[in-house]
Amino acid sequence: MVRTYLVLGELILREQWIRAKYERQEFIHVEKQEPYSAGYREGFLWKRGRDNGQFLSRKFILSEREGALKYFNKHDAREPKAIMRIETLNATFQPAKIGNPYGLQITYLRDNSTRNIFVYHEDSKEMVDWFTAIRAARFHYQKVAFPGANDEDLVPRLTRNFMKEGFMEKTGPRHTEGFKKRWFTMDDRRLMYFKDPLDAYARGEVFIGSKENRYTVVSGLPPSIQGYHWKYGITIETPDRKFLFACETEAEQKDWIAAFQRVVNRPMMPQEYAVEAHFKHKP
Repeated sequence: MVRTYLVLGELILREQWIRAKYERQEFIHVEKQEPYSAGYREGFLWKRGRDNGQFLSRKFILSEREGALKYFNKHDAREPKAIMRIETLNATFQPAKIGNPYGLQITYLRDNSTRNIFVYHEDSKEMVDWFTAIRAARFHYQKVAFPGANDEDLVPRLTRNFMKEGFMEKTGPRHTEGFKKRWFTMDDRRLMYFKDPLDAYARGEVFIGSKENRYTVVSGLPPSIQGYHWKYGITIETPDRKFLFACETEAEQKDWIAAFQRVVNRPMMPQEYAVEAHFKHKP
C-alpha cells in the first residue's frame, strides 16, 4: 500500500517538474521560482478536521524568518491554531490515503509526539509549490544547523517518505490483553500506531534503535501468547520491553520485518540518542 502512495506522489511531482521546465521555463528564468523559494508563503488549503474529519479551508503561513509553518482556524484570526517548527516539519504526498489526487500529509513534533495534518488543494501546482516551499525552508534551516555539511548531504534530510505503512494487530505491555487492529506508520526510527490512518495523533509510538543498543526483531510470537487473530507474528525487543505484533499475511510479515531490520542494522547517530531518551521518559 505504501508503494501505491509513493507512486502517486511521484507522478504529481514529475508532472509539475515537466511543466516547470517546458511550460513555465523556470529553469531558464530563475525569477519564476519565487513562489516557493522566497522564504515566505501564504495561502489557503483544505485541511481535515481533527475530530469531525471534514475538510475546511484554512489559512496557512510558512515563514523561514520565524522558523515555522502556521495555520489559522479563521481567515481573519490573529493567533494561529498551531505552530509547526521547521526543525521537525515533514511533508509527504498521500493522495490514496487522503482521498484526493493532491493530498499532502504534514507531520511535526509536539511535546515529542507526532502530530498529523492532512491537506489538499484543487490545483496541483499550488500543492507542489507548498511542498517545494517546505523543502526550501527545511534546506535553509539545515544549512544553519549543519554549517559544514555539503548540499548533497542535506537534500535527503529535507523531507522523507514513510518506510512502511499498513495494518497490524498489537497487544498491550502485559501481553495478556487481546490483540487489536491498528494502522502502523514507520517513520525512520519512530513506529507509530493509530486507530484510523487519518488520525491526528498516534495512540502510541515506539522508538526502534540499533542492534548495538540491544534492539532486535524476530519472526513469530512467544509460545504462551494468545488472543491474536492474524497468525504471522513479529516480536520487537527493546532494552525496556517486548512489543508483539501480528500480520494478516506472510508477505506483510516479511515486509515489516525487512523495514524493521533496515533500521535496527543502522548504527544510531548522536542526535538519535536524545530522541531515545525522550521516549524512555515519556509518562
